[in-house]
Amino acid sequence: MKKFVIIVAGGSGKRINTEIPKQFISLAGKPVLIHTISAFYNYSPEINILLVLPKIHFGLWENLCKNHNFNISHKIVEGGKTRFLSVKNAISKIEKNGIIAVHDGVRPLVKKQVIEKAFLDAEIYGNAVPAIPVNESVRELYKTGSKIFNRNNLRIIQTPQVFKSSILIKAYQQAYQKKFTDDATVVESAGEKINLIEGNPENIKITTPIDLKIAEALLK
Repeated sequence: MKKFVIIVAGGSGKRINTEIPKQFISLAGKPVLIHTISAFYNYSPEINILLVLPKIHFGLWENLCKNHNFNISHKIVEGGKTRFLSVKNAISKIEKNGIIAVHDGVRPLVKKQVIEKAFLDAEIYGNAVPAIPVNESVRELYKTGSKIFNRNNLRIIQTPQVFKSSILIKAYQQAYQKKFTDDATVVESAGEKINLIEGNPENIKITTPIDLKIAEALLK
């Protein structure tokens, strides 16, 4: 089955306080997105890469690719007003018989082993979603106070989230709901059971200046 990855990169960079969106910020001498795309190319040079960007960032990305001599083949897709619509736009460019990964553009540190495991499991079980344990105490809030939550029953969800194309395409025919925080919730809402796999703790989502410093340290 053909393999695809939709890399969603529509962030504005407001929380990281930079002039350019976080996906274009330099990380160890290269834009974050170059690291992210390279991770999937290093997993499989044959993978079909779709990069979802706001139209206003097409020119910026083209210039960054030229400046860094970045020539890994990928297709640019115009994003929508929400992540849900951005993924839906990209799915419409993909043929039905395949396996599709959806990955955050600002998660450049995903390990090859995680990508490989996700694709293998998705082909067997229909989907695969990487997750890591919660290592700190967690409390659930109420109007009248809070109570401890059993962290052993919790997992932090990562990307890439990988699905058989027939499952993902069907799921994205639903109307948007606020609870759709990732692709797993969209697919689960369509009646599918989610299959969790072990993620890698280094696969952080770069959202704040501290995240950027951590990513820099991990790449050294």
